[in-house]
Amino acid sequence: MFQKLDAVEKRYDELTNQISDPEVIARTSEWQKLMKEHSDMTPIVEKYREYKKVEANYKEAREMLENETDKEMKDLAEMEMLEAKEKLPGLEEELKFLLIPKDPDDDKNVICEIRGGAGGEEAALFAGTLFRMYTMYAERKHWKLEILNENETGLGGYKEVSFMVTGKGVYSRLKFESGVHRVQRVPDTESSGRIHTSTSTVAVLPVVEDVEIEINPSDIKMDVYRASGAGGQHVNKTSSAVRLTHIPTGIVAECQTERSQLQNREYAMRLLRSRLYEIEKQKRDSELANERKSQVGSGDRSEKIRTYNYPQGRITDHRIGLSIYQMEDFLNGNLDEMIDSLIAADRAERLKGEEQ
Repeated sequence: MFQKLDAVEKRYDELTNQISDPEVIARTSEWQKLMKEHSDMTPIVEKYREYKKVEANYKEAREMLENETDKEMKDLAEMEMLEAKEKLPGLEEELKFLLIPKDPDDDKNVICEIRGGAGGEEAALFAGTLFRMYTMYAERKHWKLEILNENETGLGGYKEVSFMVTGKGVYSRLKFESGVHRVQRVPDTESSGRIHTSTSTVAVLPVVEDVEIEINPSDIKMDVYRASGAGGQHVNKTSSAVRLTHIPTGIVAECQTERSQLQNREYAMRLLRSRLYEIEKQKRDSELANERKSQVGSGDRSEKIRTYNYPQGRITDHRIGLSIYQMEDFLNGNLDEMIDSLIAADRAERLKGEEQ
């Protein structure tokens, strides 16, 4: 581990010099790439330097304890030595976590898709509840949320809704939300007061650029149609909505929320790229089966990940066995406790995989 840390520190020092070089700064794209690499390494290097400082203090205090004759100085040296000795294992653990390879998609923005699953109208209403929950979470994190496509039901639910979330580290926090969310509650549509079980599916896709996933224009079929739903007369009078079909895979991406056909096409292309990228990502992940079959789950949208039990006021995440009994608070977007726990569990699994 320490050889790896020495190599990281050496590279960090090289980068520090490079990003200060006027010639490199003039090459904007290269400089930005180096700045990102430098930024990613900073927490590791800072923690390693803290570790080396504490280790040096320990050695210095131990040497003083061995050679000092004055009782007061010996007591002081012993106290400093024990304090440093106590800190070292914790710092070593932190360094192990920091050295775990970072998910290259963690800094990306995301496209989320929520679909009503089993349960008819109640599933669609629950999809609406989840959409509201993520909207409020995005507000708490000061992220920007834009609706790309929505298919509402008469009672205010969603057969499906897709939206883009942009901000710092969005994918790193939302990626664990992919999967089947199950709700157990008495539906508004149920007069007899029986508890129903319904599901909605959430998919979280990283937003990717053209260079990351190349699409042959001849492989795309584009249809335009009149948008439906809210938006005033303009929406219904013009064919501004766009549907893109990727012919080789049959994947479809739609957008109808913008007034401009051009903007809708741009958003639909983003969605299409993200869906194709997800297929490639799943192929890569299957090759890393030991890592992906952790208790945190694979992010497969067919996997049941969480239950929202209204009568008990309980939200349970089945991947880590965590239950939170603050239903209203959770549905109002206070997801950090759950997401932090999922991140911690994922790190622990990844660390285990690194050590094997």
